[in-house]
Amino acid sequence: MPSRDPWLDNAKMGLVTLVVVGHLLAYLPADGPGGKLYDVVYLWHMPAFVLITGYLSRNFAFTRRRMWQLFSTLLVPYLFFEGALAWFRTVVGGEKLRDLWIDPHFPVWYLLAVVAWRLLTPLFRSLPPLVGIGLAVAIAMAGSFLTGDWTRYLDLPRLSGFLPFFVIGLNITPQRLQLVRGRLQTGLALGAVAVIVVLGLNLDRWAARGYLYQRPIELLDDATGTFLLTRVAVLVVGLVGTAAWLALISRRGGWFSRMGAATMVVYLVHGFAVKGLDYAGFGDWVEPRPLLGTAAAVVLGVAIALVLACTPVRRPLEPVVDPFATAEEAVGDAVQVAVVVSEHEAGGGDVAAGIAAVEEATTGGVGEPGKGEAPAPSSGAVSG
Repeated sequence: MPSRDPWLDNAKMGLVTLVVVGHLLAYLPADGPGGKLYDVVYLWHMPAFVLITGYLSRNFAFTRRRMWQLFSTLLVPYLFFEGALAWFRTVVGGEKLRDLWIDPHFPVWYLLAVVAWRLLTPLFRSLPPLVGIGLAVAIAMAGSFLTGDWTRYLDLPRLSGFLPFFVIGLNITPQRLQLVRGRLQTGLALGAVAVIVVLGLNLDRWAARGYLYQRPIELLDDATGTFLLTRVAVLVVGLVGTAAWLALISRRGGWFSRMGAATMVVYLVHGFAVKGLDYAGFGDWVEPRPLLGTAAAVVLGVAIALVLACTPVRRPLEPVVDPFATAEEAVGDAVQVAVVVSEHEAGGGDVAAGIAAVEEATTGGVGEPGKGEAPAPSSGAVSG
């Protein structure tokens, strides 16, 4: 089993925590402190999420093993959680949803997008980096001019709009990724963060929230030239924000980096918590309390992410998030136990001691990666 990179695990866990926080901040007024913080975060955190997904997808190819992983770790969870969350929203929340599975709903659109991006990976990997990135940008811009109600199927404008970040990630090698590390880079990253904060706080002066969602031009009240320039500006800001995040995030392993193996669990399950808070009146409570509501959204978002990623909560959820990987792991453990039992019986050894050794090897102690704690089953989409 390859060792995990605590730097990337820290980055992923931080980003999925921001996803949860952002979904709670969305309940606050757009012109208040919560709305401004939302704009600052959304300028760069989804681009960073997509770019890291691309980086982790570099080895995807049309092999039987990779296609099975695409089906079992992305499509199956998409089909299940799209239906499960829709049931929760209609039965518990009284919402009315339509076109399930063909018009992706909150928050599972990302899984379907990763499927599409992965299927395009061999094409983009076959092109020179600049050509591939240029093609991705052209597709993103062309996708902005898709019109008609049909474009919501498969969330096409958003799928094409974030494509450049995925393709940039595909073309980043481990050596290139190290270029964001260093004292100079850290200083530049701090300056970039300051600029992004200013841009986010003043988003309505140069862009609009629709640009952060990769909305098509027909849904934005801008001239074509202004629209294209703004789209390019948002793309650049997202890329700079991603580089700053990677430059500033801790490279040390620890309890937080170990949670990076659970980002798929956090991403797929947090929707129930967010919607549950909504149905309990969270939105109504925070609206007249802009400062307290912002603090509550941040604290609750962080708490939800950390609770879902902690081992006692994560472990029971893994079979639901990735049932095939869990089943394969169980079968592998059973085969290993059977082999050990057979060998000990043939050699006249202590069968119980052999089984105990297998259990120690497969479960181990809690703590150090690679020393007993196996990473959670993951799609590689939001976890590595």
